[in-house]
Amino acid sequence: MRVLLASLNSKYVHSNLALKYLYTVVEKNQSFVEIRDFTINNDDDYIFTEILAGGYDVICFSCYVWNIEETAHLAENIKKAAPNVIIVFGGPETSYETAEFMKQNKAVDIVIIGEGEYTFTRLLDALNLGDTQYENIKGLAFRRGNEIFVNQQPELLAFESIPFPYKLLSCEEDKIIYFQSSRGCPFSCTYCISSLEKKLRALPINRALKDIEYFLVNNVKQVKFVDRTFNWDNSRCNAILNYIIDNDNGVTSFHFEICGELITDEFVKIISRARKGLLRFEIGIQTTNKKALSVVRRSVRVKENLEKTLKITALPNIHVHVDLIVGLPFDDYYSVQNSFDDAYCLAADTLQLGFLKLLKGTELRDNAELYGYKYRSKAPYEIISSKFLNAQDLRRFKQVEKVLNLYYNRGGFERALDYATSVFAETPFEFYEEFSMFFHLKGFQHKSHKKEDLYRILYDYAEWKTKKIKIPSEEFVSLLAEDIRGTLNVDAIKKMERKGWALQ
Repeated sequence: MRVLLASLNSKYVHSNLALKYLYTVVEKNQSFVEIRDFTINNDDDYIFTEILAGGYDVICFSCYVWNIEETAHLAENIKKAAPNVIIVFGGPETSYETAEFMKQNKAVDIVIIGEGEYTFTRLLDALNLGDTQYENIKGLAFRRGNEIFVNQQPELLAFESIPFPYKLLSCEEDKIIYFQSSRGCPFSCTYCISSLEKKLRALPINRALKDIEYFLVNNVKQVKFVDRTFNWDNSRCNAILNYIIDNDNGVTSFHFEICGELITDEFVKIISRARKGLLRFEIGIQTTNKKALSVVRRSVRVKENLEKTLKITALPNIHVHVDLIVGLPFDDYYSVQNSFDDAYCLAADTLQLGFLKLLKGTELRDNAELYGYKYRSKAPYEIISSKFLNAQDLRRFKQVEKVLNLYYNRGGFERALDYATSVFAETPFEFYEEFSMFFHLKGFQHKSHKKEDLYRILYDYAEWKTKKIKIPSEEFVSLLAEDIRGTLNVDAIKKMERKGWALQ
């Protein structure tokens, strides 16, 4: 028997941690289990022929919102080409509404529900023995004839008993390495599938530090912790951060998702010692509308969240990413604007303006009618409209997202943007909203742009704006020129000067 563990990742630099756990937990069967990562950007024929050439008896796919459509299509074609192959799906995208998914995707023979280590091990043992009586395997859905059987509740292994996922696999130097020191989340946000995991489990601190040592010794480039709230336990969080800082190899960087309001003075003191580039933090602001936060069961300690987040965005050695979600219940156009301005003033390195997705299994999806949500029927199930935001409102926020990503998040426009958000408008959002309208009315969204093109577009907007509000443009142009000199190479600058830009 030959078994393939496969996933279609969103980018080449990403890898699939779930498959590595499954591969490692069935160590005794390594002789016939293979693991392969593809991407959704790979040519369909390439993935299809590569898998078909392997002559596998069982093919297991890891499924998420970003790959489920492509994976289901691939499975359908594989089943047509090799009718006897057993196709197994697993992951968050198939762990909820499982029976309905299997009815719609007849190429899928088996679905592993929830955490897969126990279930996959039992399934592999059964397949090895030629046993297709799966009724007693917890966390498994399967077909028998035209019927679908679902044993919904998975068996959870003690987290510390699961082997280090890179025990049998080398870390690829050009990829982000994912790591998990805890499973579950202390919070219960109604839009997040992590709220469905009722128990938070963590590796013993000595085991976690030993695993981290592997990355440091092997000079892994980037490690991304997938713990839902890394700083849920301050003493544990601080111990790990101290270890990473004290054993810094000068190469590896670490990324964490944290909760802003749980930041302590001790946490700030510890990370202030870190080498620049060593630590990256992601903080979900989501909204600063207290009613919206309350309805989705997030903390309403807005002021504390912002103040504590500001303490680490002010550190010059730490990279900080903050998130907003557009579309939460009771968040209308004006409250989203306020949240944008509150988050923008944190001066984080990146500000993500995300859009609500009604994920399978979440309470918010179950209550979609209550809030008038209309959402896309295909993954990632992003909302189209609600009682609080119509489709045109969301379109306008999408336009703002476009210029925010091109200018603020891409970097290289810092001086010009500081001036523009303080002089050209009353608030940061007001500037981005107007600039995004200018950008789209001119048709700049129809093609991709080099960095020098983006400078010209911002310059054109400023020329129009300064005339409109009747102020001199020289100060803005001077600041923009400083940004250009600090970002572009000599050849690009000379090219701009030949086109009439005075950058001296």
